[in-house]
Amino acid sequence: MISDPLILALVLVGAMVIFLLSGLWIGFSLYAAAIVGMIACKTNLPPTISIWDKIGDLMANSIWNTLNSWPLSALPLFILMGEILYRTSISTRLLNGLVPWLSNIPGRLYHINVVACSLFAAVSGSSAATTATVGKITYNELSSRGYHKSLAIGSLAGSGTLGFLIPPSLIMIIYGILSDTSIGQLFIAGVIPGLSLAAIYSIYIVVRCMMNPSLVPAQKESFSMKQRMDSLKDLFPVLLLIVIVLGGIYAGLTTPTEAAVIGVLGALAIAAWFKNLTMSNFKEALLSAVKTSGMICFIIAGAAFLSQIVGFLGIATALSEYIAELNLSPYMLILVLGLMYVMLGMILDGISIVVMTLPIVLPIIVAAGFDPLWFGIFVVFMVELSQVTPPVGFSIFVIQYITNDDVRDILKATFPFFLIMVFMVMLVTIFPEIVFYLPQKMVTM
Repeated sequence: MISDPLILALVLVGAMVIFLLSGLWIGFSLYAAAIVGMIACKTNLPPTISIWDKIGDLMANSIWNTLNSWPLSALPLFILMGEILYRTSISTRLLNGLVPWLSNIPGRLYHINVVACSLFAAVSGSSAATTATVGKITYNELSSRGYHKSLAIGSLAGSGTLGFLIPPSLIMIIYGILSDTSIGQLFIAGVIPGLSLAAIYSIYIVVRCMMNPSLVPAQKESFSMKQRMDSLKDLFPVLLLIVIVLGGIYAGLTTPTEAAVIGVLGALAIAAWFKNLTMSNFKEALLSAVKTSGMICFIIAGAAFLSQIVGFLGIATALSEYIAELNLSPYMLILVLGLMYVMLGMILDGISIVVMTLPIVLPIIVAAGFDPLWFGIFVVFMVELSQVTPPVGFSIFVIQYITNDDVRDILKATFPFFLIMVFMVMLVTIFPEIVFYLPQKMVTM
């Protein structure tokens, strides 16, 4: 049997890769890899204790402690809120309300992808839902008006990833639970990086269209101030919902879970106000939310079990000591981890990346002196990158479904926005104050 923790770490990683490549569900792969690790280290147990009894005790303990969590209840509620908005025409009204306000900006309606994704991200928490909802409406609209297809696709792919960065974010909730970091603080910390990324996207669109005016149709639409003011009736309900949900968290009036409840009630109220709420689409929203929540919670429970096994076998401590002995500078450590996450993003989805790596990576990061709050935002950026990296970039699949374009063309269109995300990661690494400014401001208020 194996007693070296570093070799055990390689055994765990190898087991996970084999199980994933075999087509086993991600949650089962996490459980199976943890069990393989325990069996490989069987000699470390006292002879009076059965290996299967110990595995059963650890599994039951980790599943109960992880899922019996009040903060975790925010997850299915935010998912339900996004599903309600997605399955009603609220998103269409949101986009129609933005058109009059964006028509005079250089790049014009390309910005609708950035702004609409930013707003929808603030009420959905999901990158896939944001990309699909906005893309189904904006792509056909931009194509019919003569906008360049490549820039339309690229701006949609890049902006769609904001669903994970602009709170409420499902990835932030998962990270907060697994790392024991305040979900509210993560939400607050993600605001400036998320809005900054959206702003850089828009700046890129402006510069690109000024350098190449042919990207924008020659015929320009004009709207009167009255038309702009009338469009606010479509924008106001969603903006109000965002302010209520996130404002309560930032002001310290509500927990993320309480804000999620308010968000669901607000989404139902808006859908009813616009007369878009039917029993049929409400059932569809409930069923989809249950399926998604069950899948994510199963993965979270598997990750918690793997994390407990990693600690029990001494792998986290051994890896931390090994990294410390390498004497890597903090920036070099982040560079190595960043490259690792990009490579993982080529074969895994975002949630899987977080739950599979966090039990091993977080102790190393903490030992190196990084704040778990900052690292949470860094991980979210890495997950965003995984959404647009082949061959498993989920946003790429969503856009291909919407546009029926070749994957290579979509990747080519997305690449500039991928580079912008990498640039933003460099900014928050060199200037961590971008992440800490709002949380520190809220504490001192």
